[in-house]
Amino acid sequence: MSREPVSSQAWLTLVGIGEDGRAGLSPAAAAALDTAACIYGGRRHIELAGPLRAEVRLWPSPIADAYPGILARRGQPTCILATGDPFHYGIGAEIARLVPAEEVRVFAQPSAFSLACARMGWPVAETACLTLHGRALPNLIPHLQPGAHLLVLSWDGSTPAAVAALLTERGFGDSTLTVLEAMGGPRENRRDTAAGTFALDGIDPLNTLAIAVVANPDARVLPLAPGLDDAWFENDGQLTKSDIRAVTLAALRPRAGQLLWDIGAGAGSISIEWMLRRPGLRALAIEANPARVARIRRNAANLGVPGLAVVEGAAPEALSGLDRPDAVFIGGGVTAPGLLDQARDALAPGGRLVANVVTLEGEAVLLAAFARHGGTLKRLSVAKADPVGHLHGWRTAMPVTQWVWTKP
Repeated sequence: MSREPVSSQAWLTLVGIGEDGRAGLSPAAAAALDTAACIYGGRRHIELAGPLRAEVRLWPSPIADAYPGILARRGQPTCILATGDPFHYGIGAEIARLVPAEEVRVFAQPSAFSLACARMGWPVAETACLTLHGRALPNLIPHLQPGAHLLVLSWDGSTPAAVAALLTERGFGDSTLTVLEAMGGPRENRRDTAAGTFALDGIDPLNTLAIAVVANPDARVLPLAPGLDDAWFENDGQLTKSDIRAVTLAALRPRAGQLLWDIGAGAGSISIEWMLRRPGLRALAIEANPARVARIRRNAANLGVPGLAVVEGAAPEALSGLDRPDAVFIGGGVTAPGLLDQARDALAPGGRLVANVVTLEGEAVLLAAFARHGGTLKRLSVAKADPVGHLHGWRTAMPVTQWVWTKP
C-alpha cells in the first residue's frame, strides 16, 4: 500500500497502554483518546482504556484489513491503542510503512521487555529480546547460547510449556524459566521453574518468558562461526562438507538483509548457514528432488531457520520469477545449459556468484567462465587423518574447484 502526500498536521495517534489502564497514561495520551473521533484496538486494549466516547473499531483478522479504513480517515483525529511500546514488535512498525512520521504522534509506555528486565534485574542492552507471537518456535534455537539471557514474548498461555520442551529436547533442561504474567497490573504474577521439570498450568495468555540459558554437557549449541558439523544435517550424501562450507560462506560474503539463491541445494546446508549468520538474511533453496526438498525443510527447522524458503524444481527453469538475488551459490547442476549465464544475469549489481564442482565436466564449465568473465578460480582440497593399520595416514577428499565472481 503506497503512502499518500505528506500532511503538515498529525492526525493519527498511537497510544501505548499497560495493564494498569488509564491510570498509567500521561495527561496528553488520555487527552488524545478523549478527543479522537475514532479509536482502533484489540478488545483488551479497548477495555483497559475505557470509558471511551469515540467510535470504537476492533481489529479484524487479518489486522491489515483495517489499514485502508485508517488511511481513509486522514485528517480526522484517530487513535490506535497498542500494548506498551508500539514500536517494539508492535503495530507501530506497520503504521510507519503507511503513514509519514510527521503525521503521527506516539505516546509509548514501557515495553514488556523493559518491564521484564526490571523484574529480573537484567540490563536490556545485554538481553536478547525476542518474540514467538505469530512466529515458529524453532526461531529460538540460534539464541540458545550458554549463559545467555533471553526475553520471549509468548503467543498465549501454551508458549512456556512449548519452550520448556524445546530446551529439554536440545540439552538445555537445566535452564531457568521465569513466567511473567500480566506485568504492570493488578493480575501480575511471577513463577520460576527449570525447563526440564516444567509443570506450570493455568498460565495467563498475556505473559513474557525470561530464560537464563544453561547448557547441559550434551546440549546442541549452534556455533557462531560457519562450518556446522556434517552430522547435524540429515542428508543422502549430497552435502557441502563442513570445511568447504565454511570457505564457501566466506566467499559469499553475506551482508545484512541480503537474499541468497542456493541452486541444487541438496541438504540445504549453505542456505541454512547463510541465514544463521544474521537475523534478516533470506535464502531460497532451489532443489528438484522431492525427497531432498522435504529434507531441507526438516534441516531448516532443526537448526533454527524455519523461514528458509524452498523452491521445488530444476534450474534454470525454476529460477523464473524469483526475487532478484544478492548472492548465488551453485552446488549442483552447473553443467545444465544456460544455468551459469542465467544466474549471472539475475544477480544485482555488486552481487557475488560462487560455484563449487567436483567433476571434470563441471570444472570445464567453470574454466570457460573464468576465461571469459574473470573472477577467482581455486582448487580446494582437505585431507583428514585416518587409521592405517595401527598407525595413521592422510585421506584426501575429492578436490573442489570453486569459481567466485562479482557482478560489476
